Amino acid sequence: MNGIEKISGRLVADAEAEIAALNADTKARCDEITAEYQRKAQEEYQSRLAEGVKAAETRLQRLGSAAEMEAKKSILAFKQEMVAKAFDDAAAKLAQLPKEQYVPFLAGQAAAAAATGSEELIFNARDKAAVGDEVAKSANALLEKKGIPGALKVSAETREISGGVIVRQGNIEVNCAVETLVSLRRSELASQVAEILFA
Repeated sequence: MNGIEKISGRLVADAEAEIAALNADTKARCDEITAEYQRKAQEEYQSRLAEGVKAAETRLQRLGSAAEMEAKKSILAFKQEMVAKAFDDAAAKLAQLPKEQYVPFLAGQAAAAAATGSEELIFNARDKAAVGDEVAKSANALLEKKGIPGALKVSAETREISGGVIVRQGNIEVNCAVETLVSLRRSELASQVAEILFA
């Protein structure tokens, strides 16, 4: 009995370490994307800010405090637009990761979303053809390391998503599409992204 417990403990520890590594890789990639877009956003922000300030000064002369309010609204709208663009770009970058990063990312998402290990994996047409079988195989290996029978299979169905995977068991779906994953993190990270972009 002690041998089984040790093996089970080791499998759980290995799975947890792999999940932590995947999470660290994902965070590192998101940090790279954020840094890249911070620089671009700062340049665009400075240019637009200069234009906005000049326009605001002219309006202030004519309209007083009403123009100041308009400039603040314009800057706020621009900031919101840039934050939205940063998240859209992050989703696009995730969907276009190199295969050697994309397959483990999707496999980790699928394994984490699977409850029984016998779910179907639904991809967009591109990912189904390019990485579907590899993702299923890798996700099944991750499940087996956790002691869950790995019988995930690629669905014949495809979905109109930019990337990622949807894990389905009967009528129940867990949406791990990249746009959904980014959207779920958006409320948590929006203020941090804005702070980085406009610091």
